[in-house]
Amino acid sequence: MDSPRNLLLLFVLFVYTLAVAFAGDIVHQDDIAPKKPGCENNFVLVKVPTWVDHEEGSEYVGVGARFGPTLESKEKHANQTTLTLADPPDCCSTPKNKLTGEVILVYRGNCSFTTKAKVAENAGASAVLIVNNETELFKMVCEANETAINISIPVVMLPQDAGASLEKSLKNNSSVSVQLYSPKRPLVDIAEVFLWLMAVGTILSASYWSAWSAREAANEQDKLLKDASDEFLSTESTGSGGMVDINMTSAVLFVVIASCFLVMLYKLMSFWFVEVLVVLFCIGGVEGLQTCLVALLSCFRWFEQAAESFVKVPFFGAVSYLTLAVSPFCIAFAVVWAVFRRINFAWIGQDILGIALIITVLQIVRVPNLKVGTVLLSCAFLYDIFWVFVSKWWFNESVMIVVARGDRSGEDGIPMLLKIPRMFDPWGGFSIIGFGDIILPGLLVAFSLRYDWLAKKSLRAGYFVWAMTAYGLGLLITYVALNLMDGHGQPALLYIVPFTLGTFLALGKKRGDLKTLWTKGDPERPCPHIQPSQ
Repeated sequence: MDSPRNLLLLFVLFVYTLAVAFAGDIVHQDDIAPKKPGCENNFVLVKVPTWVDHEEGSEYVGVGARFGPTLESKEKHANQTTLTLADPPDCCSTPKNKLTGEVILVYRGNCSFTTKAKVAENAGASAVLIVNNETELFKMVCEANETAINISIPVVMLPQDAGASLEKSLKNNSSVSVQLYSPKRPLVDIAEVFLWLMAVGTILSASYWSAWSAREAANEQDKLLKDASDEFLSTESTGSGGMVDINMTSAVLFVVIASCFLVMLYKLMSFWFVEVLVVLFCIGGVEGLQTCLVALLSCFRWFEQAAESFVKVPFFGAVSYLTLAVSPFCIAFAVVWAVFRRINFAWIGQDILGIALIITVLQIVRVPNLKVGTVLLSCAFLYDIFWVFVSKWWFNESVMIVVARGDRSGEDGIPMLLKIPRMFDPWGGFSIIGFGDIILPGLLVAFSLRYDWLAKKSLRAGYFVWAMTAYGLGLLITYVALNLMDGHGQPALLYIVPFTLGTFLALGKKRGDLKTLWTKGDPERPCPHIQPSQ
């Protein structure tokens, strides 16, 4: 089925544009945040549950200021306190209303954050909720020229929509009370462990399938050469069972085109555009799931005849009866996921379709040698760093992370990701990894196993175990960096590429195989039709 496979390859080129890992939501950074005595708090997310007329209301999320005392980490230790509106609303001058320990709701602007906090504290407020002028969170810092900062009440910023809701309730003469506490995130969430296992397991499965296919193709080629006797057969004409080798030009263009797609995603991100992405993801997922199921079922003798019997289908060409049998199930699975993708457990279907797609791609697409693999991963390494970090200078935000989160789309992220909900994180959210973080290093890992099998190397003497271990360590370091960076998005290839590629190059150089790995990719094998001399 060449046409669907070509479609699949184009789709993978499209989804590759996402190569980033992150956990949970992030707040916008303020790069001019001076740390000084009285203004050296770590920024923390704050939970703000509310009660309206003594009935439980909405729970909002804010961010604590660089200044002020540390908030309670447990809900049971946080006091439930009455909320009141500031008068004037900006709290840049002494409030007209008398405060006796209430939490005061003020609006951002007209004076510094520390001025608002000091005015509220002197007026008798127990805490300050500052409403941002945007629907985002902003880190509150001290002014560069401020000294002797001594604020003893907590200050928390809320997004604009949360402030508007609270203000509406207060203006309706409702009694509103709030709690302020900041639960601590676990150092490692079980979701990251499962995501690590999923990524490593996907590459492991795809590598063995790719190596098995390459060995079968090599054995078939040897058989043809042997049967041909004196007849000349070109090794180029035997093909490789539908495999597609990446060359140097396509390795570079791959990243250039991926960047163009990423910018298009960023500029066109909206509800309708996410719907288009869902359709494309379903098409790729159906092809991937179908290919994997047919390969798996073909291993059982009950399905051998159906797998080896073909019928001609318009546009698709020769299609096995087994493929026709599993196709309706695959299509139904993708359609059901697309329809119900917003429910709690929809991530399971997304991961199944994504893993099947990645495995199929790694079985079809190959790097022919280490030279092409080095160029591809090096370009991807620079691509990841540029679109996560450097793009902030031009777009005022990280393009890769904005696209991965699905900002401005009204959706909870886009589907070109593997994700698992954070199970023990009080802030919820998902741990995710982009397809590119699995597919690109996976191409090199699969190449290492193909080489080992064709060179008849043992696991210990080969390269696969080392490449696989290097990938696992690189991904592990990525999640360590995520936790150290308080959940801020990280370019996973920043850590994975040096580990994987560096290990391969160093080991090849040490063992004396680097020249063969770099240029030929396949080990030298004796021709089966030439008898060794006695």
